[in-house]
Order: sequence, then structure tokens, then C-alpha cells
Amino acid sequence: MNIRHAVKKDLQGIVDIYNDAIEYTTATFDLEKVSIEDRKGWFDEHVHRYPLIVAVKGEKIVGYATLSPYNKKEAYSKTVELSVYVDREERGQGIGRALMDEILHLAKENEHRAVISLITKGNEHSISMHKRYGFFLCGELKEVGYKFDQWQDVLLYQLLIK
Repeated sequence: MNIRHAVKKDLQGIVDIYNDAIEYTTATFDLEKVSIEDRKGWFDEHVHRYPLIVAVKGEKIVGYATLSPYNKKEAYSKTVELSVYVDREERGQGIGRALMDEILHLAKENEHRAVISLITKGNEHSISMHKRYGFFLCGELKEVGYKFDQWQDVLLYQLLIK
């Protein structure tokens, strides 16, 4: 497996993984599947200080991670939101950890101070992975999303990079 910065030709694999998460998980609160065209603008936003990286096995995209602006207001410029997605068929093979290692390295390299992860309550795998990296629970937002016919709570986890 190789971890590298994403290129445009990776969009199909990224979209496939994301659409699976939309359809089967609460990892994202998007409700409608996205197209490559929908994601082109999103892709273009992930350069320099806000990287998009992919995990590749052979020619297949098996996971990706991003850093995104946490908030557009200038005082938040050193705070980023982290997202990590792994192909459902490839989970449990260390891909998430490899992506986390690299994306957190890039966060430090880009001089970000705080990394925020919004994790849907009940996603124990994601919670335990974040805790392994030193993320701590900052708070809980009750019933802020409605998916799969039920209200979803979101946990805010944070890592301070020094």
C-alpha cells in the first residue's frame, strides 16, 4: 500500500468510497450520493495547507484523508477538520492508521495548531483510533443530524499539535 497526495484521476475511487459511506454509515451526514462532477470543486479546495491524500493498493484507491478549514473566519486559520474514509472491504488492515499518520504529519508540517474531528456517536472504531492518536473529547452535540430514521449525536474530538 502507498500513501500519496491525491490527483484528479483518483476522484472516481474517492467518490465510490464516499458514496458507500453515505448509503451505509453515519460517518457523513450527506444523504444523497455525489458524482465526480460534484466533487471537483471540493477536490480543488484541498491543496497546500489543506491536503487530500489517498491510500492506494495496486491501482485501487482504498482510502483517503483530508484536512479542511474548520471555519472560514480568519482567527480559525490554524484549526482544521480531519476526515478519514476507508473502503469497507479494506477495513481492519491498517489503512486508517497509515492515513492518520500521514495526514497528522502534514498538519504539523503546515503549522496547524488544532485538529478537530466530528464523530457520530456510536462509531467506536473511529473514537478508539482518535484516542490512540491523543485526541480528546471536547463535547457532544445532541440530535444534530437525522439519518436512517433516527436522530444522531456528534462527538467533538480535538488534538493539539505542538
